[in-house]
Amino acid sequence: MYDVVVIGGGPGGYAAAIRTSQLGGTVALVEAGEIGGTCVNRGCIPTKIWQRSAYLLQNIRMGHVFGLKVAVEELDFKAIVERKNGVAGDIRMGMEGLLANNGVEVVRGQGILKNDRAIDVDGTVLQAKKIIVATGSCLDIPDIPGLEEGAMTTDQFMDLEQIPARVLVWGSLPMAVEIANTLSVFGSKVYLATEQSRILPQEDHDTSQRIAQALREQGVELLLKYTLESARKFKKGYKAVLVGRDEKVVEVEKVLISQRKPNTAQIGLDRLGVKLNQDGSIAVNDKLETSVPGIYAIGDAIGGWMLSHAASSMAVTAAENAMGQVALFPFHRIPRGIWTIPQVGAVGLSEEEAEKKGIEVEVGDFPFAINGLAMAYDEMVGAVKIVSEPRYGEILGVHIVGANATELVGEAVLAMQLECTVKELANSIRVHPTFSESVVDAGRDALNWALYLPRS
Repeated sequence: MYDVVVIGGGPGGYAAAIRTSQLGGTVALVEAGEIGGTCVNRGCIPTKIWQRSAYLLQNIRMGHVFGLKVAVEELDFKAIVERKNGVAGDIRMGMEGLLANNGVEVVRGQGILKNDRAIDVDGTVLQAKKIIVATGSCLDIPDIPGLEEGAMTTDQFMDLEQIPARVLVWGSLPMAVEIANTLSVFGSKVYLATEQSRILPQEDHDTSQRIAQALREQGVELLLKYTLESARKFKKGYKAVLVGRDEKVVEVEKVLISQRKPNTAQIGLDRLGVKLNQDGSIAVNDKLETSVPGIYAIGDAIGGWMLSHAASSMAVTAAENAMGQVALFPFHRIPRGIWTIPQVGAVGLSEEEAEKKGIEVEVGDFPFAINGLAMAYDEMVGAVKIVSEPRYGEILGVHIVGANATELVGEAVLAMQLECTVKELANSIRVHPTFSESVVDAGRDALNWALYLPRS
């Protein structure tokens, strides 16, 4: 009998297995596909290869600003795909090596829960004292006429060797927005359509507005508050019918769908009576334990943001609890990163969320437009916004749009973890010139003594 059996070999399952081993437990990792899951093979890492290529192309086009008059001879998308496959393969190989190094037994096959202590893997039954479900997410094609044959999935996007001239991207969440941005930089005419009143609806309103403006300036046409009624085959592409305040028909080569859902069906959860949320995600408590004692769930399987770094962090908490420790997971400190141009980094409550909770807030906002390094680099789009509680100065949320935002948000996570007040942040020191100075300046603005902003 194993101390722990982990179902799923993505970032969450992989980390849970290693942490269990570090704590002295015997552990098996069940994986039906490739180690690394969506993140390594079809998500986080592959998209960063594509986005890096788009970012470099954007910089080359702006080279004349710095006296560099160069031309791009060719866009070799096959080379991007080859690099994507190579990097994913290297990471996958490294993960497999670390699992072996930690004594984790990898069992290949589809894991199905027989009871709260047994997992059937293609006819072989593994016994375990505790179980961690880390089955990730899967594609979710909406039931819209024509999409059964017409949709291009995010998986297929990663392997494109020719960029479509015209694309409709359906969705408003980060993956859809990132891909719309990338395709636009490479020359596609992109329509980004959503039923929502704004893109990135789960982010702070100012963040949404700033990214929407950036996309429009890059040529992306935003179609807000529209329903995709159908996508019918037409000539060499598709005729997509969108219905909102009026009916809009767009002719495109591809319709891209980025939706995903928790991969929790057909693994035996219903047999055990594990409680599921309405969207199929697994309900857990703050110890990441399900309604069935001894069974834990992490990552995309429990829904929410579906972020690999959240899964990896949850893995540590779940493994420690499975091994007899008591650890609580800090859901409110999960950072979010969006690799558009400009980037987004965020953690904690938005201004709107805080107000809905009845919390009085003080907001500090410092634009990159007057940050010295941003001006020098010609990357002045964006700002740092800090949402704080005025009585004690507690930092409730930080929202960054701009260059290196996905790195800068780490400062905010640590500040919140250490219960740093906005006053302490405002009195800290950063190297000049750096983008990080704007974090301090936003803290000062929250206290109404920003040195480099006009008096209001």
